[in-house]
Amino acid sequence: MGSGNGNFLQVVLKNFDVLALPLVALVYPLYASIKAIETKSRTDDQQWLTYWVLYSLITLFELTFAKLIEWFPIWPYAKLILTCWLVLPHFNGAAYVYKNFVRPFYLNPQIQTSQMWYFPRKKNIFSKQDDILTAAEKYIEEHGSEEFERMITRADREARTRRSSNYMIFDDDYRY
Repeated sequence: MGSGNGNFLQVVLKNFDVLALPLVALVYPLYASIKAIETKSRTDDQQWLTYWVLYSLITLFELTFAKLIEWFPIWPYAKLILTCWLVLPHFNGAAYVYKNFVRPFYLNPQIQTSQMWYFPRKKNIFSKQDDILTAAEKYIEEHGSEEFERMITRADREARTRRSSNYMIFDDDYRY
């Protein structure tokens, strides 16, 4: 009978990821989510709502790249470790992801979207980008953001002055 127990233990250890993942990824989060619904704390709501969003993204990733993932035998263990980090209260990984990635994107979507979807045009593959954003980034890098803001303020002031002078242009060579 001793060898039977040894075989059982080997099977459990060999399939640890298959046995542990549903408990860590589904059973405990389900319990904690129900518990969070019953509390008045927003912190646990954020933790578990974010977890379920991330779990959905991981699942979509797996479904999309299933054939590729098959080539990586370590994936189930990596997923288990990632899921533990997201779920376990000691780490609160889902809350960390929410605070550092989701919330900043949500609070200021225009900046994040413009950074995420901006594709600068190039003249050709050998030349540098020739656009205003590249020039602005280079100016800020060389002179700092405060100097850049001062330059914008000066340019705005000059544009208003030109508009208020009724578009009169004077030439020094021409005398009235």
